[in-house]
Amino acid sequence: MNNNTLFTAGILSFIASLLHVACVFGGPDWYRLLGAGEQMAQMAEQGSMYPTYVTLAISVIIAIWGFYALSGAGVILKLPLLKTALGLITAVYLIRGIAGLIIPFLTSSQIVHQNSIQFWIISSIICCIYGSFYLFGTLKLWRIKNV
Repeated sequence: MNNNTLFTAGILSFIASLLHVACVFGGPDWYRLLGAGEQMAQMAEQGSMYPTYVTLAISVIIAIWGFYALSGAGVILKLPLLKTALGLITAVYLIRGIAGLIIPFLTSSQIVHQNSIQFWIISSIICCIYGSFYLFGTLKLWRIKNV
């Protein structure tokens, strides 16, 4: 392993992925607890499969991001488009984090305000932390030749 920062980013992504899976098994209360929104929780209560499909899709995407971080850290084999993927993953985490700290204060949209300001602040800080690990790990990787 030659990149502890990306290794940490990968572990953080796997934790986030597992928390999404926990929502599926934990049911409506877990959707509420982890901030999926009241509408998702109510759909889960009504037996709709939509929250399950969306949550599992997000979980898979975040797990793939974790594998890309581990690949960049040198823990697993090099994945295709590694540097590009890590750059995009970094951007998604940081944009979500920064936007989540700003948008709730600039809009009255029901979609945004179905979650509390506390949710937006906490989840956005978490995304910024994750994104920072990806950023610094990816920058380190970009300095290494032949990767």
